[in-house]
Amino acid sequence: MNFNLKLKKIRQFRGMTQKELALRLGIGEKDGHRIVQYENGSRVPKKDLVDQIAKILDVNPWTLYDTAGRDASEMLELLFWLDEFNPSSINMFLPETYPDEKCNDNGDTTVRYHDNDEWPAHPPVCLWFNYGILNDFLKEWLIRKNELKNGEITRNEYFEWKINWPMTCDDCGKHEPKKKWRKPPVSA
Repeated sequence: MNFNLKLKKIRQFRGMTQKELALRLGIGEKDGHRIVQYENGSRVPKKDLVDQIAKILDVNPWTLYDTAGRDASEMLELLFWLDEFNPSSINMFLPETYPDEKCNDNGDTTVRYHDNDEWPAHPPVCLWFNYGILNDFLKEWLIRKNELKNGEITRNEYFEWKINWPMTCDDCGKHEPKKKWRKPPVSA
């Protein structure tokens, strides 16, 4: 996902105009013309300016960087943005084992699923990672997607969790996140 699309989405999410962002950056242009250029992709800021923008928008700087797939964190950011701009494109589930049955006993390594109306007409393609940080991240992401689906968190809270990850990570409820992302419950 390109910097320009991410910048515009997050700026709008924060309720900030292009002019306001330009003024907070101290670039002093009355109409936020440079921000317009950043958002239409005709100009790309240097890393130090991206870091300043991230601080003003209160997001993890990695959220704004162009992802090039150099490490797992960048891959996770790429998945976040794919999900943000195409919300139904990533569907996750935790597989369950059959008790006392090992599929490799007979050479069958097929992962099976029960068909229902939520699956596409054709069989889905599944992807499995054996990479610690990625597995941990995907487990927590599945929790967040289910919380969103079940109405336990809002779409804004879900987006806040994504744009500040890993600071919002709670290791699947094992500890408090370093950065709060949920709104406090409304008292009765």
